[in-house]
Amino acid sequence: MRSIAVLEWTGDPGKPKASRLVPVTILDGGELQDGGIYLARPQPLALAGEVEYELQQDGKPLGLFDIENTGQEQGSWVGYGSWKPIPKARPAAPPHLDKVDDDFQSDTPVLHRKRHPGDAPSGGSGSGDSSASSSAPAADPDRPTLHKASGVSDTSNPTGTTATTSADPDQPTLHRHTDSPSSGAGSTTASSDDPDRPVLKKTKKKPEDVGHVDSLPDVSDPDRPRLKRGKSDDYVLNVVPSLLGLPPDMQQAVAVSDAKNRPEHPWDYTWANPDDEAKMKSALEDIARKTLGLNPPPTPAPKKTAAKTMPHKTAKPAPPPPPPAPLQGEQFRVFELSYGANATLVLQAHTAGPLAQQKFVTLVAQPDLYGNLLVLLKSVTDGAHLDDTPRMRLVDAVDAMADNRGELLFELRGATQRQFALYRVLRGQAEKLFVTGGGEFGVEATN
Repeated sequence: MRSIAVLEWTGDPGKPKASRLVPVTILDGGELQDGGIYLARPQPLALAGEVEYELQQDGKPLGLFDIENTGQEQGSWVGYGSWKPIPKARPAAPPHLDKVDDDFQSDTPVLHRKRHPGDAPSGGSGSGDSSASSSAPAADPDRPTLHKASGVSDTSNPTGTTATTSADPDQPTLHRHTDSPSSGAGSTTASSDDPDRPVLKKTKKKPEDVGHVDSLPDVSDPDRPRLKRGKSDDYVLNVVPSLLGLPPDMQQAVAVSDAKNRPEHPWDYTWANPDDEAKMKSALEDIARKTLGLNPPPTPAPKKTAAKTMPHKTAKPAPPPPPPAPLQGEQFRVFELSYGANATLVLQAHTAGPLAQQKFVTLVAQPDLYGNLLVLLKSVTDGAHLDDTPRMRLVDAVDAMADNRGELLFELRGATQRQFALYRVLRGQAEKLFVTGGGEFGVEATN
């Protein structure tokens, strides 16, 4: 299953002031279903709790939107939730270095210096019998030597005799440190008490000031409120700021929820020659001006008069043509709806003035083999007949059928109601694939 929706918000992307998610379609079993009513119990399946949508712009991830609760606006279900950033991949862990085991027998040759029982020790002469080879090495005359003090018995002597060594005044001697010159048990424990000497004492720990609540076992009222530590298990409805109406600063983005992870597919078209884009845009703007009636009427040809021979006067040059009329609210997009496909151009604009006097136009075109524009879809309406012929507003391209091919998602906005429609551009035609609401409340004019 694959769900397509439109996220509408005001404010900055990622931190909207208010937002809502409008379901469009659900792909189930290869067929497109109306996302606003499919499996509604009572809210539709597309707005079930904890459903996560991936926000896309030109086929690239923009963020995540998690559904938290739902509601109805003007008779249609919408979802409220929170916008979250795309989680970043964790950095790769450093390679684990195994501990080197000295006893491990490796195939790599390693040079070691091995000693045998018959070898002479280092520093020896290397000759003599076995008893001489195992004897201790010669002593260093500059190395300090520890000697026992005179009169100290050697307990390691197995014969039990008292061995004494002559004290050398130049050799260092270790002595046992005692607190007092006197010997005996009392000399190591007794010490003089100094009244001015600081004494460290353990401080008594004060009891913590903790409030205790005793239970009342005699109270048997089941409706009596009880205070418990921690969060409540009861469901609490999160209050999320909702978006009401159609404010002029409202922004839209495609939202996709899919059970499978699919590769990213950008829809931007890359021109081989950047000048071709400016040429196609200028040609499409001329068609839009002609459709909206913004082109000025042609100037009448000057009347022909009898030629008079006036050598001192020359003919006046023709005045330059007036600049083209500006298009209000112009939006121009170019898509590559499948890998290797031709460019698909979409332009929408309107005239200036109050809403009731404005005229709207939406064009979908493709260049032919000779570089000329071929208009595939043309929608023209005005502010006074929006409920009869809605205004087509492009949202974005989206892969609604999960076949790695993009469809154009339009909003059909009237004066009091609106719908969403999917168009597939294929083989030089723009075919309407799906429309929400069970039927379109207006019919757009096609070329």
